[in-house]
Amino acid sequence: MFSSETYVGRRAVLASKFDSGLLLFPGNSESPMNYADNCYPFRQDSTFLYYFGLNQADLAAVIDIDSGSATIFGDELTTDDIVWMGDLPTIAARAQRVGVIDTRPLSALENVVREALAAGRPVGYLPPYRAETTLKLSGLLDLAPALVEEQSSEEFIWAVINQRNYKTDEEVAEIEKAIETSVRMHTAAIKMAQPGMRESEIAGEVERIAIADGGRIAFPVIATVHGETLHIHDHSNVMSEGDLFLLDIGAETAMGYGGDLTSTFPVGRKYTERQKTIYELVLQAYDAAVAGLAPGVPNSETHFNAARVIFDGLKDLGVFKGDTEEALAAGAHAVVYPHGIGHMMGLDIHDMENMGEFRVGHAGNAKSTQFGLKSLRLARQLEPGFVLTIEPGIYFIPHLMDLWRSENRNTEFIDFDELDKWRDFGGIRNEEDYLITVDGARRLGPHKPQTVEEVEELRG
Repeated sequence: MFSSETYVGRRAVLASKFDSGLLLFPGNSESPMNYADNCYPFRQDSTFLYYFGLNQADLAAVIDIDSGSATIFGDELTTDDIVWMGDLPTIAARAQRVGVIDTRPLSALENVVREALAAGRPVGYLPPYRAETTLKLSGLLDLAPALVEEQSSEEFIWAVINQRNYKTDEEVAEIEKAIETSVRMHTAAIKMAQPGMRESEIAGEVERIAIADGGRIAFPVIATVHGETLHIHDHSNVMSEGDLFLLDIGAETAMGYGGDLTSTFPVGRKYTERQKTIYELVLQAYDAAVAGLAPGVPNSETHFNAARVIFDGLKDLGVFKGDTEEALAAGAHAVVYPHGIGHMMGLDIHDMENMGEFRVGHAGNAKSTQFGLKSLRLARQLEPGFVLTIEPGIYFIPHLMDLWRSENRNTEFIDFDELDKWRDFGGIRNEEDYLITVDGARRLGPHKPQTVEEVEELRG
């Protein structure tokens, strides 16, 4: 954990945004895989971690705006808990480490909430993303489960977003720790991949490195010879000479901060000329996006900086045609680049996505409904302290190509006969993480091997 002063300070900043009432923080519970005692790895709610720091199941907390106090609710371990799971310091001892003096049994939370409601005091909470949290809030607030999310506190949501969006130096240091591990995961994978190897062998090795460093993977591993599928989690394929392997992974530290990197490398020793052409085009798009990062720049502009390079590069290859700016406005490039340039990250790899992308990444403005652009998670003006990913890609997706062709979509900008020549190519993405500074941007963590020469040297 950070120092107690960090958590006390965070709570004070949050509390200063409210005049009265309670702010309610339900922590996460264990989530069973197939029966009650066999659970998925526990992950605490990120907002609970941000303000209260305790990574233990079945805790809750409140900040009382009127009294200026904070309380943590939880039950002490039973003998059975200790026998099967091991001992822990008391809740009071752990709470002191995050600057909280008042601790109570979990059963006391209901009375605290009910008394506040009876007195006409507002009780704010954030939108739940787990069904069990919805049911807890339903019981505490005497609300039908279907009403819980819609009655979450807009004021509370925005206060948290406007605090967590700006990463402090100690947060950035923790993120860089995760990225350093992530780079070693990528480097190991690039070195070990061989024809005849299963994708699962790569997935297992990178997850081993994350765990060995004292953390875990930050999100399910994407390790595939089918890079044209953006978030594929199957690892059953056998790699063959001539395949491209796309690896999108990141480590998460014990404190919950993560990295998010993507590499695409040949299963053979070198990229083919055809692969090198597309790979270097993706790197050019990446460089164009990074070059424009600065405070005050809308990240939608960063996205189009990359899209412009992709469109023009494929126009040189005969796949695209026509006026570039008109094509970008029409979304023609999305047939090969159907996602956004990146997203905010921190305690969540898609930071605070449970609060709503239109709030976190679009400052409350409506998202585009255009295919491709609707998947731009971060469009708002960049500000110092933002941490974000830059991850352009080119993907030849047969289903999408055939669909657009059948619909005669964007035919003035796409030569579908030329596009069809790439239908078995797969997909390429490159990704690193950046901090927006007062005068530009800084790549976080060590350099990830990504030029053709760097990757092929490792493959050699």
